Amino acid sequence: MNTQAKPASGWDTMDAQAFMQREKAIFDPFATLSNEWMIVGAGIASDWNGMTASWGSVGRLWNRDVAVCYVRPSRHTFKYMERSDRFTLSFFDPSWRSALDYFGSRSGRDQDKASGAGLDPVCFADDAVTFAQARLCFVCRKIYAQDILPELFLDPSIAAHYPKKDYHRMYVGEIQEVRVKRE
Repeated sequence: MNTQAKPASGWDTMDAQAFMQREKAIFDPFATLSNEWMIVGAGIASDWNGMTASWGSVGRLWNRDVAVCYVRPSRHTFKYMERSDRFTLSFFDPSWRSALDYFGSRSGRDQDKASGAGLDPVCFADDAVTFAQARLCFVCRKIYAQDILPELFLDPSIAAHYPKKDYHRMYVGEIQEVRVKRE
């Protein structure tokens, strides 16, 4: 139900290692995820969906640069994550927080939430969808997925995050490209 993404322009492309060397000042994963959030997106230009998220991580796993995100099966984005080989993590300046709040409180099943949030979907040549207003986008190839299992919680207080027992699926993606918006 979302607007078709238009071709993206004005982005620099690099691998994760080059990004971390060049752009350390613009991406602090703890502050960015906790305070600024991100949009997890999957699909192609003509059929995509995304959701606002603040849980995730970046790092090294299996000798690869990876990003990890979490999606509940009840979310509309879940079916896009399941059928897509790739996903994007799009990051915005703090001034877009209210747009991300709107985007995260609506479902793409029912409306074009990107338009409602004032966000313009764009896609790269490889059909990875992000937003014209994003400052940074990780394009990831899914390499692992696993359901969160409550019987493996070592700290029982974690269960409080799941009063409906709607446990997330964790997706590990190899970061194929980091796209940084040119100033």
